[in-house]
Amino acid sequence: QVQFVETGGGLVQPGEFVRLSCTASEIRFKFYTMGWYRRAPEKAGELVAEVSKDNTVTYLDSVKGRFTIARNDDKNTLDLEMNSLKPEDSAVYFCGAHSPITDREYWGAGTLVSVST
Repeated sequence: QVQFVETGGGLVQPGEFVRLSCTASEIRFKFYTMGWYRRAPEKAGELVAEVSKDNTVTYLDSVKGRFTIARNDDKNTLDLEMNSLKPEDSAVYFCGAHSPITDREYWGAGTLVSVST
């Protein structure tokens, strides 16, 4: 069982900045594609951003230019920096890991980001 520790969520106003961080001790991130996924009430879940083992990055179109995903395999951490937040970014954000070899996935319990005036 993998226990992710996700931090950084909270209530912010539109246009503000939030950094989410994730770590885990049971797996070594360097062997996994890492990503952030979000789910808002009554909406389908979305893969917000992911970064492969060779640092290839992909983003959801609606967050391009505003969000930055970064992995630090030495520290076994994954960050998501979110700028210019919008109310539609409000969701529970989940940190996850996917093994391209075994196809196994692991997901954290999530951290809530709420963007509101």
